[in-house]
Amino acid sequence: MIKCIVSTRDPITLIGGGEVTLLDVNQALHHAPRLMAADGGADRALAFGQVPEAVIGDMDSLSETARALLAPSTLHEVSEQETPDFDKALRAIDAPFVIGIGFSGQRVDHMLAAFTTLAKHPERPCILLGRDQIVLLCPPDIAIDLAEDTLVSLWPLAPVSGRSTSLKWPIDGLTLHPTGRVGTSNASTGGRVHLSVEAPSLLLILPREVLPALIDALQSGSSRWPARTG
Repeated sequence: MIKCIVSTRDPITLIGGGEVTLLDVNQALHHAPRLMAADGGADRALAFGQVPEAVIGDMDSLSETARALLAPSTLHEVSEQETPDFDKALRAIDAPFVIGIGFSGQRVDHMLAAFTTLAKHPERPCILLGRDQIVLLCPPDIAIDLAEDTLVSLWPLAPVSGRSTSLKWPIDGLTLHPTGRVGTSNASTGGRVHLSVEAPSLLLILPREVLPALIDALQSGSSRWPARTG
């Protein structure tokens, strides 16, 4: 069991050891100015002149150079090998939302593991910032202002039903399933897109440029998934 390292009303940027650009760092910190790192993500942060306030993971990727530059009190080693460092770090953060950078890129297996982590911890709202898109586990209820023809892709990680407004192809009355009907390449008809889903099993995938609108929607919404049990 990983204890909560940070419990805050401030949004958090969490940096991983994958592909990260200066634009990623600047955009994430603009919206979530407190920085934490998952294991070797601390090296990425330091390379951009940023010092994370906490580093969480099994520390198998953290360089000796980075370790020497960081205060020992900021290092939170979790020795278990059953979960990836993103999972370990996300479990340790209680914040309104987290922006994750460095968790997508060329490693498809790493991205899939990150998506699984989002679904395992629905009580920890986290937006994964990719090169062109952002990914979020869809909350129980969200309303986001989007321009007409904005891409709204929905990917079910398990069977899930829901309702929608202002989508070109509504999801009302459908059961989305990873080996059946999925919701990729849907689009907004313009105005406020409203989604409500019955289980924390649906990934919401949007263009990166709508990140501010998504954050506004998360901050104005009142519904949040409870932690999974069992």
